[in-house]
Amino acid sequence: MEPLLRAADASLDRLYQAVGGVGCCVLLADREGIPVERRGAVADDDTFAEWGLWTGSVWSEDAEGTNGIGTCLADQRALTIHRDQHFFSRNTLLSCTTAPIYDHEGNLAAALDVSSCRSDLTESFVNLIAVAVGDAARRIEAENFRLAFSNARILLAPVVERSTGALIAVDADDLVVGATRSARLALGITQQVLARGLPAADILGGSAKAAEDLDDAERGVVQRAIARADGNVSAAAHNLGISRATLHRKLA
Repeated sequence: MEPLLRAADASLDRLYQAVGGVGCCVLLADREGIPVERRGAVADDDTFAEWGLWTGSVWSEDAEGTNGIGTCLADQRALTIHRDQHFFSRNTLLSCTTAPIYDHEGNLAAALDVSSCRSDLTESFVNLIAVAVGDAARRIEAENFRLAFSNARILLAPVVERSTGALIAVDADDLVVGATRSARLALGITQQVLARGLPAADILGGSAKAAEDLDDAERGVVQRAIARADGNVSAAAHNLGISRATLHRKLA
């Protein structure tokens, strides 16, 4: 969980700033349903600790029946378990809104939860919390993905929903080396496809051709060198390790 915790830190703070003032706490649980990180007001600590809304508690569905964290992990979907929807009567004063978090390979990794013991929590406010939790979960996934592929270019995948969570990582050879769960589902990307090698042009669309040749590849290298040298042919030739005359012939 350590890399994910680093990626989640800022988003947990931001989420708590949004919901902490109305008596909610924020929990990040691992895939076993055990909170490993928490944000909450010091004044509420005793109350939340008594209710088990604390790191080290076990909120798996096997242990607690229907509950926000456990049921979210079991169903792998965002949900709200409100008060008497909990399985055990001891949990029926809680309202828990939870979203799943997937790692850089698209596997279920954690659950992000906002819980409250307030009896006056309205349905409309719960809906606002659900939106905030979902947005925070996607930000955590995106940041974790960027950290996992820190040496690659991170691109927004061309999916119909234009989801900000649909990201792909592209290496220096323009091969896709990683994809978030949203991108994998939308584009049919699997680990086997990535292992074989997937050209980014094949999924990004545009004017990419099915067949490539060395002339096309060389043309791209020359164009990039000229662009990086701000149109200076001598500088571009130097950067490419060829003579100015050779570069002029290639330009022609």
